[in-house]
Amino acid sequence: MRTAQWRKWFPGLAVAGILLSASLYLVSAEPEEVFTPHDKAFYADSDLVAFVRPGLVVKIVSATVEPDRSVKVRFTITDPKGLPLDREGVYTPGTVSTSFILAYIPKGQTQYVAYTTRTQVSPITGASAVQASADTGGTYTKNADGDYTYTFRTKLPANYDPTATHTIGLYANRNLTEFDLGINLADTTYSWVPDGSPVTDTRDVIKTVTCNKCHQDLRAHGTTGRKSMEVCVLCHTPQTVDPDTGNSVDMVEMTHKIHMGAQLPSVQAGTPYRIIGFGQSVIDYSEVVFPADIRRCTFCHEQNTGAAQKDAYFKPTRQACGSCHDNVNFATGENHADLPQISDNQCKWCHMPEGELEFDTSIIGAHTIPIFSKELPGTVFEILSASVEGPGKSPRVQFRIKDKAGNVILPSQMNSLSLVLAGPTDDYGSYVSEDPRATATVGSDGVATYTFRAAIPASAKGSYAVGIQGYRNITLLPGTVKQQVVRDAGINKVAYFSVDGSAVKPRRTAATTEKCNQCHGFLTLHGNNRNTVEMCVLCHNPVTTDQARRPADKMPPESVDMRIMTHRIHTGHELGFEYIIYGFGNVPHDYSHVGYPGFRQRCDGCHVNNSHRLPLPAGLIKEVQDPRGWLNPVGPASAACLSCHSGIEAASHALINTSKLGESCSVCHGPTSAYAVDKVHAQ
Repeated sequence: MRTAQWRKWFPGLAVAGILLSASLYLVSAEPEEVFTPHDKAFYADSDLVAFVRPGLVVKIVSATVEPDRSVKVRFTITDPKGLPLDREGVYTPGTVSTSFILAYIPKGQTQYVAYTTRTQVSPITGASAVQASADTGGTYTKNADGDYTYTFRTKLPANYDPTATHTIGLYANRNLTEFDLGINLADTTYSWVPDGSPVTDTRDVIKTVTCNKCHQDLRAHGTTGRKSMEVCVLCHTPQTVDPDTGNSVDMVEMTHKIHMGAQLPSVQAGTPYRIIGFGQSVIDYSEVVFPADIRRCTFCHEQNTGAAQKDAYFKPTRQACGSCHDNVNFATGENHADLPQISDNQCKWCHMPEGELEFDTSIIGAHTIPIFSKELPGTVFEILSASVEGPGKSPRVQFRIKDKAGNVILPSQMNSLSLVLAGPTDDYGSYVSEDPRATATVGSDGVATYTFRAAIPASAKGSYAVGIQGYRNITLLPGTVKQQVVRDAGINKVAYFSVDGSAVKPRRTAATTEKCNQCHGFLTLHGNNRNTVEMCVLCHNPVTTDQARRPADKMPPESVDMRIMTHRIHTGHELGFEYIIYGFGNVPHDYSHVGYPGFRQRCDGCHVNNSHRLPLPAGLIKEVQDPRGWLNPVGPASAACLSCHSGIEAASHALINTSKLGESCSVCHGPTSAYAVDKVHAQ
């Protein structure tokens, strides 16, 4: 059946009586659901889904080197349930585009060299460069439905090594845009040794799952299908250079430089870090700020993913180290203790995996993050109880502070200590912070008791919360040139208590610290004082702005409500306007250039408990302060949505659907509505 025919016959979405040859693909048992709320197919008509069978899976079955040194690869393309797909989109919906890379690992080396290359000539510099690329001009043979053989146009050289690991990368996309089901992506690799020996040499440093902690669903080069590290490293090899800028796009150097971004010494000295890609598109990474501490090597070089070369970062090289420390001149010794380094052979003698002291020249020592020093005694908070005799009274808190060894730390021994009172927990509308160090009474067991000076409002009902934060200043490596003072802060704790005798009701959990730390590693703010979401929301509530910190000539103030602030920060340069918050010391913090590494439409990248769905829970503050927004005050649902959808059209839409009775957002955007939040954000 030709494509035009089944398009003509299908508008009613009646499965019976259509598909003559394609019907062979639809007789299997009813499959279990494979789609998630992130997928457009999750919301599509069931008949359409049964017909199209969206999704794409590619597998390489085998690879052979022919006598003339041509390489053949047999592969299959199927839907997620294993039913074959037609590459040309004639007998099954959607054309499937496939591309192949052929590379090998030379003996004694650790990185790939691609056989499939192209010559790129820069229109800017006139320089040319041979770059790893996909094969072009090869031929396809159909073996059976969904079963094909591709013969590379690129042949192996006469002196190729048949004992070396050879790898084929296959990346593909299936175009289902005419069904409003997007472009489905997939990739895979296949490794073998041409002489039949087992594969022993591999390139397996960082797993894709690690990248997806931040990137959620790693994909590069548009909708071509490249979405795994296993495929990426076949082209991003030491042989590949951008002739426009002279920058290497080898995975080692490029990845380190991209993630260093704004912190690269060369960038800070005024030289932007750019790569010019397909179609002469200029990609500037100079504003990238890694969400975790850049010294946390194991954030990417994870030790628990099963990567064969997970310890690769313990093997220093000029390329790897110099890609972050790019002000080092290894030839002259500049910024390298005046020591020239003509090869990588001697690096390990100074830069061993771990030395005897932190902050030394070992790999671990040189990347020690001070607040995680093993020499810090630690600060451990406990809130044992919080209570109040009733509305209009002052709450009493019992807490205890210890170090990691269990030794009591007195409140008076803390360099900074605060108890933050906020309420009600339905939606915080006020907070007060008090220092208990001078007036708290401490028992022999280390339990401190503090009564707030502030009183709960006389009209208060329900539950309130109290949180604790603080640190001690600890001197590390005293008497040495590495001596430094570090804030040894505790992990915040928050306790809830009833004001009026009703059942204690904790604040709703919309996001978790664990979600934040999936990207940030260890989120810590305000001088390391605040490090949990439960603590942050006490102050970053719907009525709070930066008015107290913002200079008079920079008014009006900016909202620092948790939902508005977090959404706007993570939207960053896509907001279309500047987002600057004034903090402690009247210092401006400009988030206008932030680039979110994942997909912002995946609300559950941050949210938990379906807290992004409408309607929102009852009891929320109806007037969220947003002095610089299109609407002020703004409703709680509109506050969340307009902080990402920042245009005036979206604000007008929200205004139209808001009255003195409240917002009607859930009518159209509720879970079962035509424009449900998850549905409109699906891909």
